[in-house]
Amino acid sequence: MVNALETAQLCAGGAESKKAFDIQILDIRELTVIADYFVICSGSNTTQVSAIADSIGQTLAQAGARYSHVEGASESHWVLMDYADVIVHVFEEQTRTYYSLEKLWGEAPRIPVAIQPRELLGAAS
Repeated sequence: MVNALETAQLCAGGAESKKAFDIQILDIRELTVIADYFVICSGSNTTQVSAIADSIGQTLAQAGARYSHVEGASESHWVLMDYADVIVHVFEEQTRTYYSLEKLWGEAPRIPVAIQPRELLGAAS
């Protein structure tokens, strides 16, 4: 099983594999109890947002993680995936600009996206 930071990196890697852009990992451990990390990324349109969310779900399933809740998958303007310690926000570009979570959580340190899914899955096996 992977820890919260590895889960966040897997999410980022799954998003990157579907060409998500502006992928951010925010360390919110010192700011709230709702989660340890937010992963925020964008897609150009609802089709890409849906593909990104599916890829993240598949990547995490391969690592043995399951989300506890998903919101917004039917419209795909903003898909929220709750993995307990990691909450993933996959936005359509305009929706991300409107809600501006990075500004809302501006005090959260940014974690570099560094691990590709295959690398981490290979290490976790």
